[in-house]
Order: sequence, then structure tokens, then C-alpha cells
Amino acid sequence: MNRRFSLRPLGAALALALAATASQAAPIDDTVAELQREWETIAYKVPPAQRSDRYEALATRARQASAAYPGRAEPLIWEGIVVSSWAGAKGGLGALSLAKQARGLYETALKIRPEALEGSALNSLGVLYYKVPAWPIGFGDKARAQQLLQQALAINPKGIDPNYFFGDFLVEAGRPQEAIPYLERALQAAPRAGRELADAGRRDEVRGLLDRVRAQAR
Repeated sequence: MNRRFSLRPLGAALALALAATASQAAPIDDTVAELQREWETIAYKVPPAQRSDRYEALATRARQASAAYPGRAEPLIWEGIVVSSWAGAKGGLGALSLAKQARGLYETALKIRPEALEGSALNSLGVLYYKVPAWPIGFGDKARAQQLLQQALAINPKGIDPNYFFGDFLVEAGRPQEAIPYLERALQAAPRAGRELADAGRRDEVRGLLDRVRAQAR
């Protein structure tokens, strides 16, 4: 059986962040930015047939970043995003172990700092829960997905990603009309500095889904 699923596709921790010096913060910021840029290139520039190998290589770098900065949520989130994307590119039941790995990374990040990267661990974990097949094949759970996605929206209510993915969730849940306001809000999201490629790619995905929902309503 070769079932494919898409996984594209966030007190003490705050004190630690406030105590960090600029020289300490810069290396992790640079490391996370490098992972982010490479992921965006793979997701939006690399042909689909080549993405699995590229994500696999990037996952190794992301794992090294997480190990280099223990106790920080940001590299764990990006490692989870890379591993989730690798699972989606790989497809089939063989991807389920990668999805479980990504779930663990997001859960660890949430224990450290749920609001890191504007709630990206919550959003990304929610995506896993509605994209992965349910038991007995996988761990998918639509109710859990909705809870996580709404928590991400509460942190970043105007963000392009949380609005897009909640809209996508509603479409997959058979509630397309409810999805329209979220998809429209995603298109109205402010540009993110340094995320031009990701913003352009995501807007194309939002428009495609919105057009499909509107066409079905006619």
C-alpha cells in the first residue's frame, strides 16, 4: 500500500532569552535563517522528484543545529518542518516514521516555548494531525488538529501560514465555506522580511485553494 500524504507544506525560557547577549543570539539566528532559506528553495524551486533527497540532507543539518543549541525551540521547530516536508516528499507508509519524528520535535519545542516563531510549532503540529492518516494507519486526529491550529491563530491571528492552514483544514474537514475568510485573511497578511520566496509560494497555494473553494460553491 502506498498512500501519499502532504505535510508541507511552530517563564524560564523567557528569562533565558532576555539574558542572552547579542553575540550569543546572532549565531542561532543565522543558523535558523540558513535552514529556513534552504527549505524555501527546496519547497518552491526544486522539482518534486528531487525534493526527498534534498530534504534528507537538510534534515541532517537541522539535527546538528538542534544539538548545537539545546534548550532552544527555534532549531527544533525548523528541524520538525524539514522532517515533515521530507515525509511529504517521500510519501507512502515509509513516511510515517518521519511524521512521528517530526511530531516529537514539535512537542519538545512546545515544552520549551510555545510562542516561539509566532506559534509555528503549534501550527505545524496541527498540520501533521490533519494530514497524517488516522488510526490504525497513523496518528491523525482532526479534533486535535483543530485545537492546535486555533491556538496558533491566537498567537499569530494575521499570519499567512496559520490562516492558510486553518483554511486548508476546514476544506479537508468538509467545511469549505468556513474556510473562505481565513484564506482571504492569508492573502492580506503583511510581507515577512527575508521570506519573499516563501510568501510568494504560499500566496500561490492560498489563491489556488481559494479558487477551488469558490468554484465548488457556484
